Amino acid sequence: MTQGTYLPRGLLLGSLLVLAGCVAPVRPAAPERWLDPSMAVMLAAAAGPGRGVDGVFALTVRASGSDRGQLYLNSERDYRNPRNLSIALTPQAQQELAERLGQQPLRSLHGRLIRVQGQARLVRIDFTHRDGQPSGSYYYQTQVRVERASQLQWD
Repeated sequence: MTQGTYLPRGLLLGSLLVLAGCVAPVRPAAPERWLDPSMAVMLAAAAGPGRGVDGVFALTVRASGSDRGQLYLNSERDYRNPRNLSIALTPQAQQELAERLGQQPLRSLHGRLIRVQGQARLVRIDFTHRDGQPSGSYYYQTQVRVERASQLQWD
């Protein structure tokens, strides 16, 4: 290279940082204020077990299931998929939603885009033997607990 055709790395980096500071921040449109399942999973993992991240989470209900009185609406067909975001509806929320929808939430919300206000957190799911005893194996699932139907919106 000939003299004067390049900038020292420090000067180049400093110039880029100054220019980056001059760029006006882009404000997201309203739908982008919602966190999609992948962002919810990533933020909940960063927060760690026992903590969570507050927000409004948007997902398409691709699968559902129930266990011990809870109803789960899942963003993935396989609820064990690490990218899955599960919406855990308490019995109270289920009843309120059934009244609001005029039918059971499972029938009404499957395949729909929903928005849920709450806290995404990691929940430990223990694998059990056939006798119901814990096997010692487990995984973490990202869940948003819904206690009131007012936490949930849809188009």
